[in-house]
Amino acid sequence: MISQTRSRKKGTVYREMRKQIWKPGNMIYPLPVVMISVCDKKGNDNIITVAWTGTICTNPPMVYISIRPERYSYDMIKESCEFVINLTTKELAYATDYCGVRSGRDVDKFKAMNLTRTKGEYVNCPMIEESPVNIECKVTEIKELGSHDMFIAEVLAVHAGEKYMDTKGKFHLSQSQPIVYSHGEYYDMGELLGTFGYSVRKKHKKILASKAVNKSSIQMTNPDSTL
Repeated sequence: MISQTRSRKKGTVYREMRKQIWKPGNMIYPLPVVMISVCDKKGNDNIITVAWTGTICTNPPMVYISIRPERYSYDMIKESCEFVINLTTKELAYATDYCGVRSGRDVDKFKAMNLTRTKGEYVNCPMIEESPVNIECKVTEIKELGSHDMFIAEVLAVHAGEKYMDTKGKFHLSQSQPIVYSHGEYYDMGELLGTFGYSVRKKHKKILASKAVNKSSIQMTNPDSTL
């Protein structure tokens, strides 16, 4: 419940919000939602949709996925110790949901969703060609946590779609219209609010702009100035 308004810093008004206390649970939303392509040593493969995933280290590049042991893909990953993270998009939203609710025991998800298998460089698991980014991963550790087991993995290679690169080679993931997951719902990313460090740069630019205005003012009011 929102109770009242107050100002915490000049120019910004925040609303004070009353909170309810709930039992312990996972409330870190939104989350990335990805399609994980897996395989076993016999050559069988599958796609499983996962939201319990993320980055855990920059150097060496490490990621994780958490999966319930009863899932069809669980034993495949445990046997092969490898998987591919395939980022999802607005165009892939339907396939993303389908691969999370249908079991690979009953259906070939690649065929059902018209997804294309493509070969990676380091792992035997297929990549999803329609995904803008494919991340080849090698499992280094499995942590048994409870309802889910965490597969910690090292990133072996990242495949980025050239169609989202500009003439200078900069990759624009936003052009692929990535999606996120929140409380059982899928959302697109919406508008850009800023870039990393923009809060500092914005303040710095205001100071520079102010100095520039003052300098200009001095020049205009003082005709003898040589600045």
